[in-house]
Amino acid sequence: MNENTQTGSAQLTCDGRTLELPVLRDHIGQRALDIRNLRRDAGLTAYDPGFANTMSCRSGVSYVDGEAGRLVYRGYTVEDLAENCTFIEVAYLLLHDRLPTRPQLEKFSMLMNRHSMIHEDMITFFAKYPENAHPMAVLSAMVVSLSSFYPELEEIEIEELDITATRLLSKLRTIAAFSYKKSIGEPFVYPSFKLSYCANFLNMMFSSPVQDYPMDPMLVRAMNQLLVLHADHDQNCSTSTVRLVGSARVNLYACISAGICALWGPLHGGANQEVIEMLERIQRQGGDVDKVIEKAKDRKDPFRLSGFGHRIYKTYDPRAKIAKRICQEVLGKMGVSDPLLDIALRLEETALADPFFIERKLYPNVDFYTGITYRAMGFPTNMFTVLFALGRLPGWISQWQEMHRDPEQRIWRPRQLYDGQDRLAFVPIDQRT
Repeated sequence: MNENTQTGSAQLTCDGRTLELPVLRDHIGQRALDIRNLRRDAGLTAYDPGFANTMSCRSGVSYVDGEAGRLVYRGYTVEDLAENCTFIEVAYLLLHDRLPTRPQLEKFSMLMNRHSMIHEDMITFFAKYPENAHPMAVLSAMVVSLSSFYPELEEIEIEELDITATRLLSKLRTIAAFSYKKSIGEPFVYPSFKLSYCANFLNMMFSSPVQDYPMDPMLVRAMNQLLVLHADHDQNCSTSTVRLVGSARVNLYACISAGICALWGPLHGGANQEVIEMLERIQRQGGDVDKVIEKAKDRKDPFRLSGFGHRIYKTYDPRAKIAKRICQEVLGKMGVSDPLLDIALRLEETALADPFFIERKLYPNVDFYTGITYRAMGFPTNMFTVLFALGRLPGWISQWQEMHRDPEQRIWRPRQLYDGQDRLAFVPIDQRT
């Protein structure tokens, strides 16, 4: 523990005993009770389902201020980074705690290009998946397979970290594009040294031997910005999964594969797919937004408005503001009139004028508009969460790296409140009824 983070103590009284608990304060003013010795000193543990009030680690990668609607990567706001940086610059920032100089970025990009291909033997893996296999299933399996082809480096030095990170960042993009090509029965398109990271991804996704992909700089920029929005987000479900698995000293590939599986859930990264499917249902049912809002407000109705509300944000998600602007720019530039965007805009306008949503601080989150943009760019719905994983990867790697360098970290082993039976008398099998 850093001595300058303790700002006082709190008293806990239980069973006639009083225990002093240190109060810690971080660089942005958050305070936390240090309960590491609570069980040892008082015979107590803390009960916190979902860990909503538990700080599991120290981290300098990103910070979310849910009340103010701020997201910061290594001290920079997500708005500044999305507007001024490529995704690869932001990846470098997360990994190295500083924005790259031009020579550093060129070297990082060179490593990205060098490690962009996957081992040719891995191509045979794709052939064995059913054509309807979900890309997230393929992605997680292929990532953990990388550990067999590219064994994890034991000593994490700066140069070796760059190789490991660029290998994962670049190959995940290739695996994602290959999984899409497999699903539609088209031949794989290999990465090109002539193209940037996002341009390469779009080309591998949408070009073919009989048709070149017309590379639009506006779409490349939009792809960069969307990936930047997802690069890291505090100790969310998938990031905590990467840290949890990594605390057992599992190799990086296995940790990332676990993070991908956690991200797949509809309450996490799968939410952007849920939004599109909800908007499509509303469209099929006539597009009556008022009816949908009333349905969402009915406590007896299990329906929930996808893309609204967030576990942390109690105001407008800063990423959602950027995503909304990107969506309108992309559709405008492409000349696309998507009725789903019209429905989404009317939903937002109606919800934000309704006291039910205002009182509960339910605002659009990042998933509300990203799916519409991806759809306009040509991505199928089942690829949306894959794109989320691609964006989140530098954050996962940075969190894993930080955890391994933190002397306070131990293997994660939460406690539980046991509510099962105890001291049952054993009955031999022939006497059981």
